[in-house]
Amino acid sequence: MRLNEVAYTDALPIDGYGPGFFRVGGEVHQGHILTGAIGTTGWGGYEDADPLLALVGEVDVLFIGTGAEVAHIPASLRQQLEGAGIGVEAMNSPAACRTYNVLLSEGRRIALAALAV
Repeated sequence: MRLNEVAYTDALPIDGYGPGFFRVGGEVHQGHILTGAIGTTGWGGYEDADPLLALVGEVDVLFIGTGAEVAHIPASLRQQLEGAGIGVEAMNSPAACRTYNVLLSEGRRIALAALAV
């Protein structure tokens, strides 16, 4: 079996997560996060659309982690993001982290906004 080392060039991967935190590139971030090529910052949740809309032209797809359970994001947030040209994929935060890492390793233009579990 041949093993290839995964290289992340544009952003840092999600190394782990747990109750109330995410570990991104080895650094622990408490609470909800927004991460991608723009770096990693705190995120205010569904009502905090401005930093997500600032990703226009920078990302093709935004993964939104909905916490421990799968949930719909508010329709108004989805409409704002899609209207601005950002693809939106919502899933629970653990699945969003895994998907983000896979597509990040492929060099895709993506970001992740995730609610803590």
